[in-house]
Amino acid sequence: MKIAVLGTGMVGRALAGRLAGLGHDVVVGTRDVEQTLARTEPGSMGTPPYADWQQANPAMRLVPFHEAGAHGELVLNATAGAQAMAALEATGASNLTGKVLLDLAIPLDFSQGMPPQLTVANTDSLGEQIQRAFPDTRVVKALNTVFVEVMIDPSRVPCAHTIFVAGDDTGAKEVVKGLLGEFGWPAEWIIDLGTIRAARATEMYMQLYFNLVNVLDTFDFNIAVHRA
Repeated sequence: MKIAVLGTGMVGRALAGRLAGLGHDVVVGTRDVEQTLARTEPGSMGTPPYADWQQANPAMRLVPFHEAGAHGELVLNATAGAQAMAALEATGASNLTGKVLLDLAIPLDFSQGMPPQLTVANTDSLGEQIQRAFPDTRVVKALNTVFVEVMIDPSRVPCAHTIFVAGDDTGAKEVVKGLLGEFGWPAEWIIDLGTIRAARATEMYMQLYFNLVNVLDTFDFNIAVHRA
């Protein structure tokens, strides 16, 4: 499948590498290719410059957002939450029309330290904002409740655990569930929460998530939902 990963940070890189390893035709989208490759300082979480990763992954194509959008049959939004709307606008509504957009972004605000606050909560979500802004795009919220290494390799948590999907388009959710299966998520671990409005719940879970990171001192964990 032709897949576009929007975002050059830790999440975008990990997803792009995993998807390419699974045999997909993957490109990574960024606002300005030359600027992205010219950066020499580590990212906010100590992530090495993208040029270092590109050197280690020479087959991966880095292209402007609009070119990535045109390439992808499936588009993954792995940008930072504060930059998501601008990145998608640069990708172009025409390049997203009719396509499945897997939204992993979380509207986090680290200005007050840890745990981060949410810039959108309670009565709205980033997932819903994206769906409203791009009504002809089939938005699915998923994978935003676990660390990136767990996203692409759920076996890092050595027991059954749960991942969620939410979106208005049933067919789009089936596409995303298929991709989750390729990552190693069994169908019985996936819970469909319903419409994109449920993105409020999964985005707001991040308050608990970051508290758990602090208590457990690891990102290799997840929650499990068990029915009585």
